[in-house]
Amino acid sequence: LEMSNLSEKDILVLRLDLTDRSSHEAATNSVLKHFGKIDVLVNNGGRSQRSLFVDTNMDVYSAIMELNYLGTISLTKHVLNHMIQRKKGKIVTVSSVMGIMGAPLASGYCASKHALQGFFNSLRTELTDYPEISIINICPGPVQSKIIQNVFTENLAKSLETSGDQSHKMPTDRCVRLTLVSTANDLKEAWISDHPYLAVCYLWQYAPTWAWWLMNRMGKRRIQNFKSGV
Repeated sequence: LEMSNLSEKDILVLRLDLTDRSSHEAATNSVLKHFGKIDVLVNNGGRSQRSLFVDTNMDVYSAIMELNYLGTISLTKHVLNHMIQRKKGKIVTVSSVMGIMGAPLASGYCASKHALQGFFNSLRTELTDYPEISIINICPGPVQSKIIQNVFTENLAKSLETSGDQSHKMPTDRCVRLTLVSTANDLKEAWISDHPYLAVCYLWQYAPTWAWWLMNRMGKRRIQNFKSGV
């Protein structure tokens, strides 16, 4: 058992709702009052999606963007103001491999992650006067978590009936460790995934025509499995 030198005053837990954007300034101030500074912000809130676009209500797309995208940049805005005053800090955003490719049954989720990629890549170019503020995008592939149990479906009131097998996914602690390594080394973007998902990322980046062909084949099977409840 590792001994920790953390005491009660080193830990502060606040309830936070990313969709309640009016609460983000007060939450940021509470942290600053307790610790005096914010060294690292990890944006890790979000929900995925499992539904076909033709079946999905528009309010699902609105809710995904409100949570995954707007909630994240709202919290970032308040924390960044503090980091600019200090001229130091790290903003780590958990995007996804879906931020660099597309996939069936996740059009809204992909859109929100593409939005985060575009936003933070643009923000990085606005912070050239602050070389000690790092903008770090983490793009995990499939990771073991409760994200599947909490996905958006074709309407806001419906939850997913089956969450499927997660044994093929990367263990959570490995993803966390690699995220910490990426953060410590100020990587602008890190793809954290096992093969074959990682190979598909490279294919999508460097040989998109092949990626489309492969994704269409894989996607067809994925949609058939989805429709038959697998």
